[in-house]
Amino acid sequence: MWFKNLQIYRLPAGWDIGLERLEAQLAKKPFHPCGSQDMESRGWLSPLGNEVLVHAVGGQWLVCLGFEHRLLPSAVVKQEADERAEELAEQQGYKLGRKQLKELREQITQELLPRAFTRRRRMYAWIDPVNGWLVIDAASQSKAEDMLEQLRHTLDSFPLTLLRTELSPMSAMADWLAGGEAPEGFTIDQDCELRSVSEDKAAVRYVRHPLEGDEVKGHLEAGKLPTRLALTFDDRVSFVLTEKLEIKRVDFLDIVRDQVDGDADDAEALFNAEFALMTGELVHLLPAVVRALGGELANMAVESQVDSSLAPAPSPAAVTADDPPF
Repeated sequence: MWFKNLQIYRLPAGWDIGLERLEAQLAKKPFHPCGSQDMESRGWLSPLGNEVLVHAVGGQWLVCLGFEHRLLPSAVVKQEADERAEELAEQQGYKLGRKQLKELREQITQELLPRAFTRRRRMYAWIDPVNGWLVIDAASQSKAEDMLEQLRHTLDSFPLTLLRTELSPMSAMADWLAGGEAPEGFTIDQDCELRSVSEDKAAVRYVRHPLEGDEVKGHLEAGKLPTRLALTFDDRVSFVLTEKLEIKRVDFLDIVRDQVDGDADDAEALFNAEFALMTGELVHLLPAVVRALGGELANMAVESQVDSSLAPAPSPAAVTADDPPF
């Protein structure tokens, strides 16, 4: 249980939902496979595969959102509709109109849906009720929104504060590169992306390349700003910080992973050990990132509290080939 990407959100200090209450509310919207006419289904799953929907270890919580999506490409529907339209045109002596073609495609979609293959995936969120963090393991903020929408629809109230810092990640990363020195506790690694703020949006990417030379400083002086920068914290966790305050490509180094007995036969014990180690590292990493960016800008934070009865219906979740199966 190691997160790969961190989309970071803030829970307010007054968020007083307890473990049992959270479990009871998630149980109202469990995951069910797609029905015969459903393109997608989503709901809460047990992170560990048992009956418990909120997995707790050492005061840290883990929840899991399951998705099932039917694979019915529009090209398949169109091909079948075109063939049937030709047959009907021959029988009737004239081509189908636009409205008839639309109705035919809808009919074919309903016929093919029950036979379409399905793809499943999971998305995890770590809740730190002590320090007020909500972290979603998702590659982008748009994908993380699937989790947030489901939480809004599930919980009686879900106040969420967006994390803001005094310094923007872009300006802070530019200062670190220009000065050739990372903030305390961090080291600058060898991956970086610099992008021009002008209309041409020219970009330079460095992969496994030293960043302390004059070349990078020249790009900064020419007006390019860093949008991604690889860093290591405390020689324990490597990651890429983005201009959107995302933490990507998280890699817990051997000094952390070696604390887990990889040969353990007890799958639950291994899962718990990894989760405890991961959250233990992140509890130190996240405040350090905030400090490196000048501290939290609490007075400018944007709060969004949504009543589940008023929330809009969730949009279909994007499914990519990289999404892990169940």
